[in-house]
Formats: sequence, structure tokens, C-alpha cells
Amino acid sequence: MKSYRSVFFANSFLLIKNIFQQQQSSYTTNKMVNAKKFIFAKRFDGLPKVTDFRLEEEVLEELKDGEVLLEAIYLSVDPYMRPYSEKYPTGITMIGSQIAKVIESKNSAYPKDALVCGYLGWRTHTIFNPNEVSGDDAIKTYILPSFGGLPPSLGLGQLGMPGNTAYFGFLDICKPKEGEVVVVSGAAGAVGNLVGQIGKIKGCKVIGIAGSDDKCTWLTSELGFDHAINYKTESVAEVLKKYAPDGVDCYFDNVGGAISSIVINQMRDFGRISVCGSISSYNTPVAEWPKVPILQPTFVFKQLKMEGFIVSRFCSKWFEAIQCMKKWTDEGKLKYRETVTNGFENMPQALIDMLQGQNTGKAIVKV
Repeated sequence: MKSYRSVFFANSFLLIKNIFQQQQSSYTTNKMVNAKKFIFAKRFDGLPKVTDFRLEEEVLEELKDGEVLLEAIYLSVDPYMRPYSEKYPTGITMIGSQIAKVIESKNSAYPKDALVCGYLGWRTHTIFNPNEVSGDDAIKTYILPSFGGLPPSLGLGQLGMPGNTAYFGFLDICKPKEGEVVVVSGAAGAVGNLVGQIGKIKGCKVIGIAGSDDKCTWLTSELGFDHAINYKTESVAEVLKKYAPDGVDCYFDNVGGAISSIVINQMRDFGRISVCGSISSYNTPVAEWPKVPILQPTFVFKQLKMEGFIVSRFCSKWFEAIQCMKKWTDEGKLKYRETVTNGFENMPQALIDMLQGQNTGKAIVKV
């Protein structure tokens, strides 16, 4: 039979052990986190350079009520980052979206281990308060919908902003009809390849313009484009006349410049043009932009319609589009490809590579 003293000491030991474990657990939950982030350190002069960014560390303190701690899993690099950065002062965290995991939460709507799609910038860890987001900003950071067996990185691609850009920019602006001829420039990029695939879903004849034979083969052999033109080795004007002898009905413009002028001059009466981007000019000073033919007579006599857009204007229908794009993906009507760069420290180079067209499909960085 144990003595009273031995029982007392045993119970005391257990009590002290439990207190220590609770304190250790509390420390583990609330411990400070070292976050890495890339600073937009120098304004771009032409094509961005690695030295235009500065890698820094930041200590994140304990969470307050309503906040969550997010850890980046995938980060996006997109063409818009080049022109949009001109609107911001140097010294800020570089802009961009990511898929992150909730590793600590003091907000019941964002439970631990949930995945989040967020416009959080180039950083490994972020403290975020969902209660401070409202209105149109709600589409910038949100709980990632269930993708089933699909990779969560698609939340940065066809099941996220680029996918919605293709969906709304093509369907709401071009309004394609079955049997019409659709041309997509930048067709092997994150948005362009989806526009072409949606065009095929809608029963259109689709012609893509891209910058390599491999990309053109991918468009036609895997994605179902009817034709693809390598603008670096072929005459876009001549080949487009061969593939679309009666003209073009819809043009989804990602590149601007001379290529767009060629396509617009070969459009049919009442053609529609959706202007998504102008990547051909992003790294070129305004004074050096290429001179293009006067297009107004073509617009007048062919009664064309051209409209630019920013995808956030469709925020009220954001998740409807994601749901539709997922359905098409599950049915095998939409395929995807990702160009993955490994390592957070390689974010600047991934952006530079993407702006030079070295990606096929969506360009992402895996932390």
C-alpha cells in the first residue's frame, strides 16, 4: 500500500506536468513567427530584374481576436503585376495572390487547416482579419471552395482569377455564338488557353496565336484548338487569312501591338473584341511602343465593338464562374497545365520568366 507522502508527490508531479504542458501548448500556439517577404525595392526599367526586389524578414506577433495566421503554399505570378506595380510606391510588399493554409485562428469562419485564396502579396506568412474585409474586396481573400480531387493551386489558375478573367471577358464581352471564328492572342498563357477551350465548348472555331511550336502543338493536340499560329516564325496576316478566309468574329486580346492590329483588320462585320491585356508593351518604354496602322476606318465600316475590362467588375458573380469552370474541368472539357517554380526565394525570377513567355499555362511558385 502506497504511503500518503508518495501519493501526494505523485499527484503533485502530475499537476506540475499538466501545467507545463498547457504552458508549452500555449507557447506553441502563440509563438512569434518569422515571415519572409519580397519588397518592391526599385521601379522597373524595362523587363524587371532580380535586383528590383529585396528579400526581408518580419516578426509576426500574437494573434488578436478575429485574426488568422496564414502560411503560403503556392504563390502566383501574373502579367498584371508588371503594369500594376507602377501605381504603387517602392518599399511595399510586392503585390500578388497566393493559396495559403490557416495555421492558427482566432476567427471561427476561418478554422485551422482551412485553405485560403488571398491577395496577400509576396510573403510566406500573413496575419489577416476577415472581419475587416467587405464589399468588392471580399473576392480578394476568401476560403477556397472545395475542388474535390483537383490540386488547390488551381485556385490561382482556372478556378480563380485567371479562370474568371477568361470566363467573363470572353462570354460577357465577346458573346460568342456557335459556329463563329474566335482568335486568341497569348493563347498559351493562363487566360488565353482557357478562352480557347471555352470557345470550343461553345461550338466555335478557335485559332490561337502563341510564341513557339511547342506551345502551338499543345493548343491544337491537347486543348482542341482548330489552328495555332507561331507569331515568331509565321506571318500572322497570311496564315490567319488561310485559317479564317471569311474573317474573324471574336478576338480576345492579351497582347496588343502589331498582332492585334492584324487581327482587327481581318474581322468581319459586327465583330467583338475583348481587351484583357497588352503584354507586348509592358516592358517597353512608352516612347518605344510600336507604331500601328490607323484602326478607326475598320471600326467604322465593319461596325466593330471593342471593350476593355478588369475582372473585379464581375465580383458579384465570382463564385458562379468558379463553379461552372470546375464543372467543365470535372467533365474533362477544360484541361490545365502549370509551370511550377520551386522555392519562395525564386519569386522574382519566376515573374521575369513569365513576362518573357517561358511558361505554358499558369505560372506558379511552390513554397
